Amino acid sequence: MPDLLLELFSEEIPARMQAQAADTLRKLVTDALVDRGLLYEGAKAFVTPRRLALAVHGLPGRQADQREEKKGPRVGAPEAALAGFLKSAGLSSIDEAKVQSDPKKGDFYVAVVEKKGRPTPEVIAEIVPDIIRNFPWPKSMRWGTGTLRWVRPLHSILCTFGAEGDEPEVVTFEVEGIVSSNTTRGHRFMAPAPFTVKRLDDWMAKLEAAKVVADRDRRKAIILNDAKDLALAAGLELVEDEGLLEEVCGLVEWPVVLMGSFEERFLDIPDEVIRATIRANQKCFVLKDPRTGRLANRFILISNLVATDGGEAIVAGNGRVIRARLSDAKFFWDTDRANGLESRMPKFQHITFHEKLGTQAARIERIARLAKEIAPQVGADPALAEEAALIAKADLLTEVVGEFPELQGLMGRYYAEGEGLAPEVAAACEEHYKPQGPNDRVPTAPVSMAVALADKIDTLVGFWAIDEKPTGSKDPYALRRAALGVIRIILENGPRVRLGALIAAAAGGGLPAGSGEWQRDLLSFFADRLKVHLREHGARFDLVDAVFALPGQDDLYLLVLRMKALARFLESEDGKTLLAGYRRAVNILRIEEKKDGRAYTGPTSAALLKEEAEEKLAAAMDDVKERVAAALAAENFEAAMTALADLRAPVDAFFEAVTVNAENPALRENRLKLLDEIRAATRAIADFDRIEG
Repeated sequence: MPDLLLELFSEEIPARMQAQAADTLRKLVTDALVDRGLLYEGAKAFVTPRRLALAVHGLPGRQADQREEKKGPRVGAPEAALAGFLKSAGLSSIDEAKVQSDPKKGDFYVAVVEKKGRPTPEVIAEIVPDIIRNFPWPKSMRWGTGTLRWVRPLHSILCTFGAEGDEPEVVTFEVEGIVSSNTTRGHRFMAPAPFTVKRLDDWMAKLEAAKVVADRDRRKAIILNDAKDLALAAGLELVEDEGLLEEVCGLVEWPVVLMGSFEERFLDIPDEVIRATIRANQKCFVLKDPRTGRLANRFILISNLVATDGGEAIVAGNGRVIRARLSDAKFFWDTDRANGLESRMPKFQHITFHEKLGTQAARIERIARLAKEIAPQVGADPALAEEAALIAKADLLTEVVGEFPELQGLMGRYYAEGEGLAPEVAAACEEHYKPQGPNDRVPTAPVSMAVALADKIDTLVGFWAIDEKPTGSKDPYALRRAALGVIRIILENGPRVRLGALIAAAAGGGLPAGSGEWQRDLLSFFADRLKVHLREHGARFDLVDAVFALPGQDDLYLLVLRMKALARFLESEDGKTLLAGYRRAVNILRIEEKKDGRAYTGPTSAALLKEEAEEKLAAAMDDVKERVAAALAAENFEAAMTALADLRAPVDAFFEAVTVNAENPALRENRLKLLDEIRAATRAIADFDRIEG
């Protein structure tokens, strides 16, 4: 079956746009083909700095013929209706239509429209120009006098179609004066002459000969493997960087890996600052000395050509820029260390955190008070937690963080260590921002936990108090991330903190009062975030709801332990049977309570227990309630579930032997109260009404 090859050749496409553009081109073209009845076997997109290409395999040579019956008006309909029908169906006379009968609607006209399938190249020539003109680049431009908008000036379009072994035809169309052809060009400097190609394998082979590696993944592999080999030859290790690899792969069509160096005196700068400087300014990789574990004074750069001097001039030019940038970084580092963290703190009094929440200085004071209060609950020294909270944000005003914001926190730790502050305080300066995403680690040191929780709780409470909550997909203050951070710190470390108390403490620390409802709403927000987090780890939504519905359930660690025990119980035969018995009891109660207009709540009267089965159930209830209460008080949820399982047999026996709605009103009421005892016993553990399945 024939294949399609499409290449759009332009000036350099920004690296950050390339991968998405390739996916978009593949989807737009293949969707358009399928919409027109042209199914394909496979498609692959390619992208380099100067070309966006697509190969579609296994297309039919033409569309299938189509036959469609078009229903028209009733026989005898007005002339206007008949004329409209003839026009829409493409008929010249009503005699060309068939008459069909319907028992209910009578006779009506039907036009049989037969549409011959078009050759595939004709369809391609129709859809591709429209895709090019409307391609959704994040940013685009116009050039010359034309009206076409493209990411960079578009120079040529290659489009061929044909089967293996045949001479493919050029799919001819025109976009803004650019006529499609079977011609492309190679590397800008090393092989700029035009050449013709046939299909995918021919295109890739000739591009390779013209110093272009068309496959993005192969360019990445070349860069990574050559960089590792070059590092190994020098006795060093490459510091891998997937983000940088993605970027430099989009900057070159013919990757050439080279190594440069800088003066050892710059190694006094923290490794992270060196790496950030070299990465940001020259898109180069850094190398590590395996003997020391620290960076070496070497770097890896990726050139886009094979230089006649072996790359010496390219390496020298990059080295000059890197040395200049490292000189700046060393100046920033030395300046920051000469001025202590404490000296920077007064500046926060003049920096607004939020117009409704005051200055950064006020916020830092709130965090410090809250961290001191949280500290005993997470095993931290309150004085150290307060000290860490007061100093943790100071690095935001340093020169290095001003240049490299991504190093905030880390630089605070370096500066704190340099000033001889307690190791716990230095660690908290870095770790209180964590976790910053679902894959980031959580702080485990007690002081770091206290400050991290205080920081995130203050943020959430503050924005809830001024009614600046996330809406839909909008979350400008990253409040969902802050809530998830609180949840992960608690669940992964196991501290016993109550969210309600933390929210109340934060709210009393000088924040706007807000309405009385917002604290409960914030707790509900935590519940929703917890459900999302647990669902991603395989937990059931309904069980989180069932446990969270109980009053006072704001100890997240305890809540999850209870939920896991409940999940295991419900997977057992005892759990499934008891859940069925519970639902039967509750359904009877709801019906009778609605009918009688009253609630039936225990305790039951022993004198009115007439049947053996109800006596045994009442006795079991007393025993189980006592054991469940003791187990819950000891936070032994497995024991609570074991006790609850002992209700299975007496509940089953009760429903088999006892008629709840007895004729005697007193007996009926007592038995309904006994059903309520079942409801009450289970609700000591969870709200079973919320359990699905």
